Amino acid sequence: MRCHVYQLLSCLALPILSVALPAPETLAAELKGKRSFEERDGVKRTIFEHEATGATLSFVTNSGICETTPGVNQYSGYLSVGSNENMWFWFFEARNNPTTAPLATWFNGGPGCSSMIGLFQENGPCNFVNGASTPSLNPYSFNEYANMLYIDQPIGTGFSYGTDPVTSTVTAAPYVWKLLQAFFAQFPQYENRDFGIFTESYGGHYGPEFAAYFESQNAAIASGSVTGQNVSLVALGINNGWFDPIIQEKAYVDFSYNNTYKSLISASQHTSYLNTYTTKCLPLLQECSATTGSNSACETADNTCYNDIEGPLSGVADFDVYDIRAPSDDPNPPETYVTYLQSSAVMSAIGAQSTYAECPDAPYEKFASTGDDARSFLSTLSTVVQSGITTLIWAGDADWICNWFGGLASAEAIVYSGSSAFKSKAVSSYTISGVAGGTFKSEGNLSWLRVFGAGHEVPFYQPALALQAFTQTMMKGPIAST
Repeated sequence: MRCHVYQLLSCLALPILSVALPAPETLAAELKGKRSFEERDGVKRTIFEHEATGATLSFVTNSGICETTPGVNQYSGYLSVGSNENMWFWFFEARNNPTTAPLATWFNGGPGCSSMIGLFQENGPCNFVNGASTPSLNPYSFNEYANMLYIDQPIGTGFSYGTDPVTSTVTAAPYVWKLLQAFFAQFPQYENRDFGIFTESYGGHYGPEFAAYFESQNAAIASGSVTGQNVSLVALGINNGWFDPIIQEKAYVDFSYNNTYKSLISASQHTSYLNTYTTKCLPLLQECSATTGSNSACETADNTCYNDIEGPLSGVADFDVYDIRAPSDDPNPPETYVTYLQSSAVMSAIGAQSTYAECPDAPYEKFASTGDDARSFLSTLSTVVQSGITTLIWAGDADWICNWFGGLASAEAIVYSGSSAFKSKAVSSYTISGVAGGTFKSEGNLSWLRVFGAGHEVPFYQPALALQAFTQTMMKGPIAST
């Protein structure tokens, strides 16, 4: 979820392998920190003080919320850094082969939107079918294949609470790395697993930067200049991402006129908006993208492009910016999960210490103050692809806010050894069990996928296809039809 139009509108079962937890005395001997227990509101919490980072993990084991598959473990709680910085995480073991399955993280966007959106509306172990008030098991959860870690960041987002020091994508990355370091120390059985980052929307910023930061920390660990656990990053997946505003502000104009669902503007309006983009928006974005691009220059570019392009286009017709096929008051994906997470019984069971806030203003405003939205992360993404990490750029084709026109153009602008071949390659049909679900192309370690009939939150609309694409990417290969 990108918050510009969000701000406008409102801000604007498969075989299982059961695995027993290691005995506490065995696990304690392996830990790189101090472990203790406390009981609060009748719920037992594990407290782990991580020596290397000075951070503390406080979590509940097997709350019984969301993942109810027998034998599948889960942990939910906080990483606390300093005196008042508390970052929420929720971990679910893989339903199949958890002792050997890879580990993946999920981040929603915003900036400042909770990853509980992904957990409960998209790819987590449970979902709210047809807006039900209680969750049901999701047979297409990403933990069918991988151990899954959902993180609410930056602080102030979702269940995270306290002082938020993060003002940009770049300043967010070290906090996520620190959480992973503490997580690996408390759960050493996941240390050396293949690791993937999956994200959407503002994840077009988060994904490249987090991946690049993890890689730089790995290099520093290898050289001895940083003490920590190597993150075995093998995969990056970003659906409906916000990568590069120079490409994607123009894509708003083109998609509004020429998408496959319904034209929102006339030919003359298309010409007019393109002229506005070229004369007013583009020069400011170019100034922001310069090496000397200041916070004020990028904030000005962001505000101007929103006021002249994104904002007006979002109001030319009654449509949902996350699914152009639907009206602006579209009830899908259902928001009933929010009420569920705000209930005292659920909060107590999972160890939550603050009331759930899906997309609060405060974290978003800090990013806005640095013009982070107007900054391009294509160069960073190119570095990640160049490093050999298997990368999937994909998009639901009914999404407007981070539409597939801009997603494909961004993918084709990635600089790596296969750039020319990737850009010139034609797309092919992407099928699941022989049924067409989209079009795709791959070259080397980069794949592009357009998903038919899906809005912004792709796994909500096409869950089986999403699980297939996720699994194939985590297996370190190009996506392929089945």
